Amino acid sequence: MSRITTVFQALAAKGRKALIPYVTAGDPYPDATVDLMLAMADAGADVIELGVPFSDPMADGPVIQRAAERALAKGIGMPQVLAYVRAFRAKNNTTPVVLMGYANPIERYGIGRFVDDAKNAGVDGVLVVDYPPEECEAFAKTLRDAGLDPIFLLAPTSTEQRMKDVGRVASGYVYYVSLKGVTGAGHLDTAAVAQVVPRIKSLVKMPVGVGFGIRDAATARAVAAVSDAVVIGSAIVQLLEVQPRDSVAQAGGRFIADIRAALDSLEGNRS
Repeated sequence: MSRITTVFQALAAKGRKALIPYVTAGDPYPDATVDLMLAMADAGADVIELGVPFSDPMADGPVIQRAAERALAKGIGMPQVLAYVRAFRAKNNTTPVVLMGYANPIERYGIGRFVDDAKNAGVDGVLVVDYPPEECEAFAKTLRDAGLDPIFLLAPTSTEQRMKDVGRVASGYVYYVSLKGVTGAGHLDTAAVAQVVPRIKSLVKMPVGVGFGIRDAATARAVAAVSDAVVIGSAIVQLLEVQPRDSVAQAGGRFIADIRAALDSLEGNRS
């Protein structure tokens, strides 16, 4: 059983919801990434999505685009991302880490080499934004054979067939993009999310995390009430980009602690 599945099962047994923060590897300071990951885990993050910087992040809004640009300008690529995971694993062997990014950096690195090195570094799951499930069954199988969870996106525009395709090849959890558009954009309609998530769960037999548009404790709590997990990225990245080096980990941990408290305030969501 993967670390991701273990975490979700333990949370479900306690009636709790997962908190999944996203940060871009190497941003805002390359030497702060591991400290930030550790601080978020200590503050209550259940899974950490670590973004692999890419020059054309088509699904990301301006906040995460800027983060990717800053990281690339500082020389952060796949070798550095995997090194961050190894360093994190040296101090935390329980919190799952998901690499989130695009196909180009993985293919340039080499798919076989990537899967082997990600497994050896301690990665638990991989979410490739521009790999649709019906076109990458072989890649998904390679990940699963290595003990890594292939994670996929679903959107408000996803058809029932797309949901079934994701259910067939994914493992760990699925990430429902609650908005049409890019990360950090738009107004979150929790009523619409509440209608879609049960339909996804009827076709995809694994936890559903919801992200895009979650900016604070109030929206996180509203989403957690109708899903299995809350994914929050742009709000964290925006907070961190203005922090001095010595405040990054503390600021990230404090933000996560506030969101964690909001999620745990849900009735029936206490340990």
